Amino acid sequence: MIGDELDSDVVVRYFRGKSILITGSTGFLGKVLVEKILRVQPDVKKLFLLVRAADDESAKQRVETEVTGKEIFQVLKEKHGNGFEGFVQEKICPLPGDVMHENLGLGAAKLRQVCKEIDIVVNGAATTNFYERYDVAFDTNVMGAKHICEFAKRCSKLKMLLHVSTAYVAGEQEGVVLEKPFRLGETLREGTHLDIESELNLIKETRRELKASRCSEKAERRSMKELGLKRAREFGWPNTYVFTKAMGEMLLGAHLRGDVPVVIVRPSIITSILKEPLPGWMEGIRTIDSFIIGYAKQALSIFLVDLDLIMDVIPGDMVVNAMMVAMAAHSEERGQQTSIYHLTSSVRHPAPYAVLAECGRRYFLHNPLRSGGKNSEPVRPSRMRFFRTLPGFRAYMAIKFRLPLEILRLLNIVLCGALSRRHDELSRKYRYVMHIAELYAPYSLFKGCFDDSNTERLRAAMANRSSGYDFGFDPLCVDWDDYFYRVHIPGVVKYLCGY
Repeated sequence: MIGDELDSDVVVRYFRGKSILITGSTGFLGKVLVEKILRVQPDVKKLFLLVRAADDESAKQRVETEVTGKEIFQVLKEKHGNGFEGFVQEKICPLPGDVMHENLGLGAAKLRQVCKEIDIVVNGAATTNFYERYDVAFDTNVMGAKHICEFAKRCSKLKMLLHVSTAYVAGEQEGVVLEKPFRLGETLREGTHLDIESELNLIKETRRELKASRCSEKAERRSMKELGLKRAREFGWPNTYVFTKAMGEMLLGAHLRGDVPVVIVRPSIITSILKEPLPGWMEGIRTIDSFIIGYAKQALSIFLVDLDLIMDVIPGDMVVNAMMVAMAAHSEERGQQTSIYHLTSSVRHPAPYAVLAECGRRYFLHNPLRSGGKNSEPVRPSRMRFFRTLPGFRAYMAIKFRLPLEILRLLNIVLCGALSRRHDELSRKYRYVMHIAELYAPYSLFKGCFDDSNTERLRAAMANRSSGYDFGFDPLCVDWDDYFYRVHIPGVVKYLCGY
């Protein structure tokens, strides 16, 4: 239960002397978490960062290059000066391993040593590609959750486990989506039942068949990607990513119930840092950033989105703040059910997609990109055409692009293949645009909103308490127009476009 004595100082003190295993530290959210812990609580005992690497030296190199070497650590570097490298070496222990392997890929001696020290496990490792190979997504998002559970059970002093999921495990539900855990075998399509073991066997059998058929690597990759989408849609999920994340949640609930406190955070679309340590900083292109980049470069003239629908976004630093508060709030509980937190904005402070579209138009009108360098002509943005429905988008694409493609195909036949290269290139582009539109449709046309009653109780426990540390995660304090125009879009331009 959430204690009423919780405040920012309590949260900071909670991390003093703690040893924490973090998976997914090379990802955007992982870096923000590692930096925040080290910045507010330099007396944390140790952060064990599990990274894919062949050995200790390779793991250390990856952490230096992909985590602590990033710009987000600039404030921490300035704080420690010449002592930064020594501080990092004292506080961070890179571990070569992988959640997809039993015992997280750790050797027996290292496993025993780490399990004796760990107080908290944060599982942020995931493959987030909507159209990932089924076997790859399953290994990381499903088996990874199982292996984390098995590891957690070995940790003699473990106080809690926090797992990062996504609000979109809800699929394409409409109306209010509740903060409730999945039951093992539960699906989003009535009349179906999900057997995770059967899915694993299906993957193994499909791999064997593909190997026996001696198909090309490209054909194998396509087959495994199509299998993931097929299985996801069979049970009511729109893509492989959210399907496998839902299965991962199921395994967490089934394997760790009652043993240690389990918290699952479900962020919606995570956007750039709002406040600290570096407003606008981000890594990785999110759904909405594809729209921003395409519009800025004028490479995108149409987009599938209903501008009146709610765009559920949450800044990355708010997600990390909520994660740290939840860790302190639930540590050492016993006999509790899995706690679910929607880290979302659609109920608390909704913003329609129209806000982003208008901010993007204004920003690039005032700050056009120069695609050829500083002295080149600025790219003047034109108005984008939006489609509210997938059928409408398909009809437009058929008339505007598919019909001309068919004419080009016939001309190519008449000209004995002289236009083959051009036809094939345009066909690939057309198929790609249609594929992306159908993958993104569950988000750009999402008609649900995420209940955040549990999250509101967590916010209330932190309310009206002054401190020198900011652990705010209330979207109500965000002026979305100002955030997108002055923080997020400039961040996209700087950190994702490289301007």
